[in-house]
Amino acid sequence: MSELFDLPSDLQNSYFGLVALHLREALIPVLVGLLVALPVAQLCVRVRWLYAPVLWVTTVLYAIPSLAFFVILIDYTGLSELTVMIPLAVYSLVVLVPAIVDGVRSVPQETLAAATAMGFGPVRRYVQVQLPIAAPAIIAGLRVASVSSVSLVSVGMLIGNEGALGNLLNSGLTYNQPRLIWLSVVGTAVLALLVDAALIGLRVLLTPWMPRATRKNNARTLAVKEAAR
Repeated sequence: MSELFDLPSDLQNSYFGLVALHLREALIPVLVGLLVALPVAQLCVRVRWLYAPVLWVTTVLYAIPSLAFFVILIDYTGLSELTVMIPLAVYSLVVLVPAIVDGVRSVPQETLAAATAMGFGPVRRYVQVQLPIAAPAIIAGLRVASVSSVSLVSVGMLIGNEGALGNLLNSGLTYNQPRLIWLSVVGTAVLALLVDAALIGLRVLLTPWMPRATRKNNARTLAVKEAAR
């Protein structure tokens, strides 16, 4: 069994070391994207005319092929993890900004009025009222962004073996070892499923007030909206 996970020495990592690297390169960009998307989305909610141009910009950036993005960044960040993670953070915005905007806009006006009457300022109202109510839509967006990021990390193998599990694809072809290719493909798919399951668990923990059927319907609705875009 141990032979299954034996890797060529030029990878400079064990299999589980590559798994940890893959998670780091995939999830840190999504977290950064979320931190950027939260204030941008709130600005779009408050200044409605900004939403269309912001969505246009994120869509245009998402349309840039990842390899082209890497080539542009190499002059500034070199052949490093950062070159892989920056495009992934940018790509996450096309999912996260609409998810947060839709979630925040779904908060009833009566709830906002009650929070204002209780003395909540704009920032406190956003953090303590709007975001918790919008949590199901936001986490649904995080699920899409995270699974996409886990998949795209593998492209980093094209810029100096910065693709984590994706590096196994190149090694499998170089050494004519299909075993390495399968380890890459299956490992990436399993990681995507585990990350998605973890986010579903997080959603359940954060929204105990929601009926189970409602949670499923909200996630399905957002998935349909993203597919339509």
